[in-house]
Amino acid sequence: MAQENNFKIENFDKEVLREYDIRGIVGKNINQNTAYTIGRTFGHAVKKKLQSSTIATGYDGRLTSPSLHKALCEGLKNSGAKVLNIGMGPTPMTYFSHFHLNADAVIMVTGSHNPSEYNGFKMVVNKQSFFAENIQNLQKLIDEVKLEFSEGQIINKDITQDYIDRNLININLKRKLKIAWDPGNGAMGKVTRKITEKLSNSENIIINEEVDGNFPNHHPDPTVPKNMIQLIQAVKKNNCAIGLAFDGDGDRLGVIDNLGNIVWADQYMLLLSSEIAKLYDNPNIIMDVKCSKVFFDEAKKINCEPIMSRTGHSPIKEKMKELNSPLSGEMSGHICYADDFYGYDDAMYVGLRLLRILSNQDKSLSDLINVYPKTFSTPETRFDVDESRKFIIIDEIKERLEKEDKKIIDIDGVRVENDDGWFLMRASNTQNQLTCRAESISRKGLLKLIEVIEHQLDLSGVSYKFTI
Repeated sequence: MAQENNFKIENFDKEVLREYDIRGIVGKNINQNTAYTIGRTFGHAVKKKLQSSTIATGYDGRLTSPSLHKALCEGLKNSGAKVLNIGMGPTPMTYFSHFHLNADAVIMVTGSHNPSEYNGFKMVVNKQSFFAENIQNLQKLIDEVKLEFSEGQIINKDITQDYIDRNLININLKRKLKIAWDPGNGAMGKVTRKITEKLSNSENIIINEEVDGNFPNHHPDPTVPKNMIQLIQAVKKNNCAIGLAFDGDGDRLGVIDNLGNIVWADQYMLLLSSEIAKLYDNPNIIMDVKCSKVFFDEAKKINCEPIMSRTGHSPIKEKMKELNSPLSGEMSGHICYADDFYGYDDAMYVGLRLLRILSNQDKSLSDLINVYPKTFSTPETRFDVDESRKFIIIDEIKERLEKEDKKIIDIDGVRVENDDGWFLMRASNTQNQLTCRAESISRKGLLKLIEVIEHQLDLSGVSYKFTI
């Protein structure tokens, strides 16, 4: 009976079952049968865990997402699930559907910030991140689900306006702000204009609004400086107070100040933390291991308790629950609010909170950021390595540095702190890449840190030269 829809259950390619999600190259190791198999196994896993399976689904604006989503929904339906299809939109809207529609689980078809040939799936069960061994176990469930088939149903639900209305609750701008927005032709473009039309006391300039999976203007990854050039130009040309950029599926935020400078996540997180510090007594604020030492030092000064965590939006969300944290973030721009929100990463909501904070100040965004110590740093630098070698390389580097008696923080990769500053080297859990970042209080110190990184990479057979 499962063959009637022309989809079939297949084993997963070992490279697509990642730490935080399922992701691969469409046509190579992700196809409609992969999506159908995910639907069958995930639906089975949800029903097994919760004895019911109402599952909300959505998909981003990539060209391959509609067909993968269709196969996914069929797989979920054939697992016996009641499927609530909310259609195309940003990942945070799918997360919102978990609460708004009282679903048992949600699954989003998205390639996030990856190149256009990629696509994948993000999952949540019972408001808990579905990652790590849960994802790996889907392969083990294939034999079980081959023996069972039941007919569920697919119901279309349009929650776009509900999502917009929820994000704007308690968002009031005390002074008028001119704002530039860049959805990057990603899925957040579906709601950006509708939100700005309801955002009182604002003047808005929107670029790259049309959802287009070809990403014709720039790649939607706000951690890469070249992708921010158009937004910088829009801010400067229109004398905006701030510019806000989103990644392809709208769960990561990039920020430009009034002078056209990039404000990195660990910088604007200090502004977000300053508001939280007034609402809570010594709140735990979580930031990942890629974050500046300045954040940890300055957060303590405003009576917050900064906690360093391993990178990854899924483990950080779970750490938030464990520590009852009202706010957490990653250098990549995944920021999660539990204060007056649900504890997941919605870049639009974070942007709106930042606008509210800015409107309460007489100072410009650049003035607010410039009070913090100036540092010299590399951006978050990612480069390709062999998938089978990425974790081995980090282990090799850690072993060599330990022999040199370096001060190492190893909660995620290798973070080394010394008199010159600090640097981080870690393997990506979502791509065949290494991620590096270095920061110092002087340019000379930064160059010394970069020299150590390049030397360690070279010893492990990786040739890479930083440009700063």
